[in-house]
Amino acid sequence: MVKSPIDKAIVLFGPTAVGKTGLTEELFSKGFEIINADSVQVYRYLDIASAKPEKELVEKIPHHCVDIRFPWEQYTSGDFCIDAERLIKEINSRGNIPLITGGTAYYFRQLVYGPSLTPPSSPITREKVQREIDEKGMDWAYETLESIDSVSASRIGRSDRYRLSRALEVYRDTGRPLSSFPVSDTLRSDIDFILIGLVRPKEELEERIRLRVDIMFHNGAEEEIRKLLALGADSSWPGMQGIGYKEWLDALESGEYSISTIKKEIVRNSVKYAKRQMTFFNSFESVKWFDPRNTDSIRGYLEERGVSLS
Repeated sequence: MVKSPIDKAIVLFGPTAVGKTGLTEELFSKGFEIINADSVQVYRYLDIASAKPEKELVEKIPHHCVDIRFPWEQYTSGDFCIDAERLIKEINSRGNIPLITGGTAYYFRQLVYGPSLTPPSSPITREKVQREIDEKGMDWAYETLESIDSVSASRIGRSDRYRLSRALEVYRDTGRPLSSFPVSDTLRSDIDFILIGLVRPKEELEERIRLRVDIMFHNGAEEEIRKLLALGADSSWPGMQGIGYKEWLDALESGEYSISTIKKEIVRNSVKYAKRQMTFFNSFESVKWFDPRNTDSIRGYLEERGVSLS
């Protein structure tokens, strides 16, 4: 019996502002379809601060998992994996290759290595933790997690309500830190994943982050926030926990609403986030790392793996 070929997928990741979108447009315009792996771009109405792809790029390369939830709805890494696995099969069946790209490390980790053996949270515990966070705030949630599971706290941002909640729920339900549950470090064998990581020098990346934030404000970030607030946006909306959105809500809550201060906070949080992303991505096995300007090297590596970009 002839064994059917397994589905193929390219996984392209790197820290915020490293140049994933530019490389995508340059190398993957023909014969590819994009599966978005950015946890903010999945939400409707969150366009500018999330650096959602321009209309021209979406028309040029089919995009999936963009604008698929309202910002008050939850979209978990498990949801992403279900959607991505279905799309990988569909895209391969059309004779195209899926390009999974974005910056949400947990999406990639769970998709290419499989989920950890962490048990699901009980609805009662989940409701109690959510109520406590509403009453005591995100700083309380982070500091509480830091005291019981410093390893998980170091991997999770202070503004990441979903993962902070999840880690607290696991500890409450099991008495064990989330970080104590085993996670596979072996790539899944049912899909041929080709992992490509993008990296730039630290100073250069930070300058690109500052430039991206400048462009964000020039393109109307404040007007986007005003429209979201008019819809009723607040810190309980999962979509508003992303960098570029949370800082506005924090400023309104504190009464220190200053555009220059908000802008500085977005840059500062983006730089810190990029560092956490690289720490997480560096833990992945089987990744080939490139400077995004080395397109010839990326082409050559993909050809070695059986992917033609011509």
